[in-house]
Amino acid sequence: MTELETERLVLRPLTGADFDDYAAMMADPEVADGLAEGVGRSADDVWRNLAVFIGHREIRGYSHWALVEKDTGAFVGRAGPWSPHGFPGLGVGWCLAREHWGKGYASEAARAALAFCFTVLDAEEVISLILPGNDRSVAVAERIGHRHLRDVEYRGRRVHVYGQSRRS
Repeated sequence: MTELETERLVLRPLTGADFDDYAAMMADPEVADGLAEGVGRSADDVWRNLAVFIGHREIRGYSHWALVEKDTGAFVGRAGPWSPHGFPGLGVGWCLAREHWGKGYASEAARAALAFCFTVLDAEEVISLILPGNDRSVAVAERIGHRHLRDVEYRGRRVHVYGQSRRS
């Protein structure tokens, strides 16, 4: 899978070596409870979730990247393209450790992932699923050019679908 760089971040494939940082991020209820995927916070749940992203890369050839600060090497979170079985389209998602919220990293990584979807994956439309009330993610979606398209039921939860077409 391609490694990308933005102004402040390295986007590299997630690996098992990311587990401790990933588990610390997902243990935060403000992080985990905001995800449309509905990930649990236990170490076992987080291990399985990390394995899903790594397995998605093996099956699809792409997945979320680990986000790493260029200046410090710190693990920031994950972001990238996403299209597991049953997902309503090619998606771009993001999840950051709370100590990195408010720095613009989510928008920076999501823009890079969106460009990857349109240029490398040749997508016609890219979506993001956002839980109602997750205003921070709505703001990121709107900053990268997404708009609210519709609401759907996904994995037993009502979610907003934000997105854009290649022509938007």
